[in-house]
Amino acid sequence: MNGFDRTFLRLNRALIGGMMFAMFVLVFINVVGRYAFQVSYAPAEEISTFLMIWVAYLGAGLALREGRHAAIDMLQDRLPPPARRLLRILLAGVMLCFFAALVWLGICMSIFGWSQETIATQIPTGIPYLAVPLGGVFFCIHLVLSIRAWIERRWQEGQPEETTFRPEEESL
Repeated sequence: MNGFDRTFLRLNRALIGGMMFAMFVLVFINVVGRYAFQVSYAPAEEISTFLMIWVAYLGAGLALREGRHAAIDMLQDRLPPPARRLLRILLAGVMLCFFAALVWLGICMSIFGWSQETIATQIPTGIPYLAVPLGGVFFCIHLVLSIRAWIERRWQEGQPEETTFRPEEESL
């Protein structure tokens, strides 16, 4: 793993961890305030929702690297290794095209929403919408940096073996 890859992984994990921690703090304070002091912070729910969306989009690339996306790979498991590899190369290309389109359309959506404001926080809706194109960029970077391992199904961070279905291990 080169320096950029390591730095990018750390940055991505730190962003996700920070956002999840902020979500936890906001929800915890709001729940305690509401039930213990009959006071609640109105924007907390909206901010927590936006943070959850950001975490989902920024975490998708990490899930790809670790082989944690839901997948139906029965067909590719039945193919001979060269055909399986070709199929995964094709799938990687399709994913890159899809996420490039997601980046473009997400930018358009963010620009469109910039003139509107959210209800509780009164920030431009383009800010929460930026999760879509930024998540697409992060996903593309993760895929490009780990494409060889993804094609060969060598997951980073150690995918637990018991969660990976292998047809040859199936018992009746």
